[in-house]
Amino acid sequence: MAVQDASYDRLRAAGCADEVAYVQACLRLFFSPAAGAADLGGTPAPAISVANVADIARLNKVAVFVLKALALGTTGAAPPGLPAWLDGYRRRTISMNAACIGDSLAIHQVLRGRQIDFVFLKGPLQQHVLYGDHFMKPSGDVDILVSPAGFAAARDALRSVGYEVAGKSRSVWWVRFLGEQHMVRDDGVRAATVDLHHRLQQPGSPSPRDIDGFLRRKREVEVAGTAMPLISASDMLLLSCISVAKAFFNREPCAGYVCDVRAAADRLSEAEQQKVLDHAAEQGLADTLLLGLRAADVLLGGTATLLSDRATRILARIENADLFHMVIAPWLSSLCWPQRRAVLWELCGREPVRYLAEAGWAASADLSRRIFERPAAIASARGNG
Repeated sequence: MAVQDASYDRLRAAGCADEVAYVQACLRLFFSPAAGAADLGGTPAPAISVANVADIARLNKVAVFVLKALALGTTGAAPPGLPAWLDGYRRRTISMNAACIGDSLAIHQVLRGRQIDFVFLKGPLQQHVLYGDHFMKPSGDVDILVSPAGFAAARDALRSVGYEVAGKSRSVWWVRFLGEQHMVRDDGVRAATVDLHHRLQQPGSPSPRDIDGFLRRKREVEVAGTAMPLISASDMLLLSCISVAKAFFNREPCAGYVCDVRAAADRLSEAEQQKVLDHAAEQGLADTLLLGLRAADVLLGGTATLLSDRATRILARIENADLFHMVIAPWLSSLCWPQRRAVLWELCGREPVRYLAEAGWAASADLSRRIFERPAAIASARGNG
């Protein structure tokens, strides 16, 4: 399980039902302003804890969504102090993402100069495509994908401009099983980080069958007069669903990824929806797609589309109310989480051969982590003692 944020215990103790409902109402208003979802949870604003709303929005990376929803004009006033906090968050996001865009332009230049095929994942470039705004969610690093065959060459190219592999990601577990490495460049003023990927998804969840396909289907977006390679619209939807599944396994809040699922799905016509279903099946991600879509429906409201109709069957034993809280408030002690192997079974389409392959890969990854990472951690602890 991923390391929990220090706010988890406080939010768990507080319960925060009103604050969770408030954030959900803001998100629904953001995506459906014409629907008039303006009661913001039905709770008088002064009764809502600003600190708890701020933590819920921050952990889910949806603070800017909440800010924009409030700007639409609602019948419920914002709790005193919340707009100021949200505006400060937005300013920090602008600063962080502007630096990320600058780093992306420099990375693009060096990788293109070495003729390395790559594509940007997530981050400010995707946010602009989905929302028309580069600054919806904070991006502290640049994510790029290369083919497994091009991984070493891309790493060498980044080293040539000052990036070095972070110590924690040098292990076999990171390179082989996670399929990524963190690379950091520190010029004394600030540190810039690149997540260099040749795989997508952690062991324990189904991975795409054809990584190179993400490179073949890429599109170009213009940034500061430069054409930058970004994953296709259908792959944005798939990658967002992969992120939801990863967060679900790690029991992390993921409303920000769920918003990306809805924004990406909303851009598709019915014919394109059928294509993305076929595409997900080819990648072995049909049920991962449906998990992301169902999460979007329970958080943001159903859309009565082909995609939503298909999504109702995934993890059907989990009630909508529970799935909603697993997405936005996974710290709640009242949640009865399904066993991870049961979720993997469903995401593998209940196919025994595929399930055994994915479960075996996850077991191998766990063994590798125990062998290669624990000694390094012990040595580091001894060195600091």
